[in-house]
Amino acid sequence: MSKGKLVFVALILSTVVGLGYVKYKKVQEAKAKMPMPGKGGPQTLMASGYVVQYSVLSNDLDANGTILAQDVVQLQPEVSGRVTYLKIDEGAFVQKGTLLLKVNDAELQAQIQKLKAQKVIATANKERLAELLKINGVSKSEYDAAENQLNNIVADIQLLEVQIEKTSIRAPFSGKLGLRNISLGAYVTPATVVASLQNTAQLKIDVTMPEKYASVVFPGNMMACKVAGFDQVFSAKIIAIEPNIDEKTRNLKVRAVILNPVAKLLPGAYVKVSLKLNATPQALMIPGSAIIPDDKATKVVISENGKAKFVFIETGVRTSGEVQVTSGLKVGDTVLTSGLLQVKPDMDVKITQVAKTSNQ
Repeated sequence: MSKGKLVFVALILSTVVGLGYVKYKKVQEAKAKMPMPGKGGPQTLMASGYVVQYSVLSNDLDANGTILAQDVVQLQPEVSGRVTYLKIDEGAFVQKGTLLLKVNDAELQAQIQKLKAQKVIATANKERLAELLKINGVSKSEYDAAENQLNNIVADIQLLEVQIEKTSIRAPFSGKLGLRNISLGAYVTPATVVASLQNTAQLKIDVTMPEKYASVVFPGNMMACKVAGFDQVFSAKIIAIEPNIDEKTRNLKVRAVILNPVAKLLPGAYVKVSLKLNATPQALMIPGSAIIPDDKATKVVISENGKAKFVFIETGVRTSGEVQVTSGLKVGDTVLTSGLLQVKPDMDVKITQVAKTSNQ
């Protein structure tokens, strides 16, 4: 081999050795930067945490509700027939007892007139037999038969009067009429809705709230109400609470009356209410991000002696960013607020950032 070829081979070998040495140094440097196992190594979770401590819980409840009229009814006839009288002025205010509709009762009126004529005759016959009975001119059984006939006629008249009354619709209370659905001369049945009648002199609110508030909400509590389209904040007072919790929604229904309504507030409107409850001076609050969602139970992860520990908790009031813990944690516990998707039981945990307030 010539001297030139030897020099060329030597250069190639030195280049390869140099590149290998550089690669080896980089690998060694990378290993040097990696922490030892058990001291922040691959099985150590870097996470941020929150130190549990007592705080004052301003227990403000926000809920949704619906405005209701004090009284509302759908006006429907009790009998079928042709409408012969109709006095429903849409949107008008009517007094209690006002005649609004009349169904044809000509046949019933004719029957009652016939019975009234029979009553006159039966009354006279009874009185005549009563005089004869005094002188033993008739038997007692004849007198009793005449009296019974008169009583039957009177009962038939009363029955017809009730049937005639059913052909009328009168306002059951004072209020405002809604839109009319029929016209004069229409044939109606008991299923026909003629119009609605609402008493809006006093407005109510039905509010649904989670069942956990059942022990802290009472009649007499005041609520601030906001209705879309109104800048004014309305006040409402709770007057009653449903004595049971809905099994399907797990909500509690509360009814309140609006203390300062205005004429433009309409039943059926959506209302957002805010209720200030008694503050809890020593509440254990944790960030909502520390909660691990679970269908069966609520749990968090705490760092105990550098190890991850899953803890089941019971929760109370929830705010926009915090959750009250009623059992399962104590003051001084550090709950993890990050890395919850990677953490496993007994995994090594290194807290990189500790917050003492849930807003940090």
